[in-house]
Amino acid sequence: MSGNTLSLGQQANFHAAVIKALPRNVTPHDALIWEQNGEKLAVALASALSPIATPLPRHFPTWKTLRLGLYKTAYEYRKAMKSAKNKVGEWANGILGKAEFTCASQVTDVDLVVLSVAELGFKEGAKYSDICTRALELGLELCPAEVGPALRLAYKNQPKGEWLIIAMNAITVSDGDLRVFHVGHDGGELWLYGYDGRPGYFWGSVCRFVFVRRK
Repeated sequence: MSGNTLSLGQQANFHAAVIKALPRNVTPHDALIWEQNGEKLAVALASALSPIATPLPRHFPTWKTLRLGLYKTAYEYRKAMKSAKNKVGEWANGILGKAEFTCASQVTDVDLVVLSVAELGFKEGAKYSDICTRALELGLELCPAEVGPALRLAYKNQPKGEWLIIAMNAITVSDGDLRVFHVGHDGGELWLYGYDGRPGYFWGSVCRFVFVRRK
């Protein structure tokens, strides 16, 4: 017997565990569809029963140390970004205009960590709420909203085509949707955008998020 092959007893125990764990709320209609699509059922089971991922590391290198509190209001940030010839998108401007956007009362430094959705353990992508929850589990924190414009001003040498999503408590703008800041270099211009921050919004595995290292 190969070391990669289950014995008859192991097979019986494993099959019993799978049957015991099957959901009891499958409707007769759904059960019939699965019965008639055995190949899709096999693929679904193979994916669900793939090896459990190894634990993710709980220490990540600091990507950049950012200073907050240099500007005290959204107006000051807008003025500074205009002076620096940064571009501000409509939704980003909307976030800046909300009472939920606040600035640090004192100058303070925060250590930033950048991780892709895949590096957080979601190889097929994940919802925003799951991304934030996983980061907190790993000892990281969501960014203060001020990280968005502060990073835009400080990150003058951002590579072309790079986009970083600021992991933060999303803020509702004038269109009624939740938005988060998005810092990017597009078309030769440095942008501060706003992007979808709904809990259920799905992000691909290559999307990269900015978090704060917990002190």
